[in-house]
Amino acid sequence: MNPKKSQSFRDLLVWQKAHALTLAVYRCTKAFPKEEIFGLTSQLRRSIESAPANIVEGFRKRTKADKRHHYVIAQGSLDESLYHMIVAHDLGYADTEQLQCDLEEVARLLQGYINGLDRSADGAQ
Repeated sequence: MNPKKSQSFRDLLVWQKAHALTLAVYRCTKAFPKEEIFGLTSQLRRSIESAPANIVEGFRKRTKADKRHHYVIAQGSLDESLYHMIVAHDLGYADTEQLQCDLEEVARLLQGYINGLDRSADGAQ
């Protein structure tokens, strides 16, 4: 029996969690120093928002290779965001430990999607 195919990116657990993380990062960065608005605040917001955006873009791609490409870009955005969270934490701007844990959960889920695409591509050959 095939699992129900997602009709919308909103059905994807990985997108739901990535979107929730994006919202949490926006709330967190509101408290960053005003002089960081064009620095760390902007960098973190852009990198974290890129992850769910690339999941959305990958969702609609027709080929597994195109899907995988966007999911890998999303992974890179998560890695970049993790670094920015570490910097924010080390500078004392915010306690980002929970955000980092949430990010790692999203990264694990996303890696599962990538692994699934890789397995299905290997089996189709």
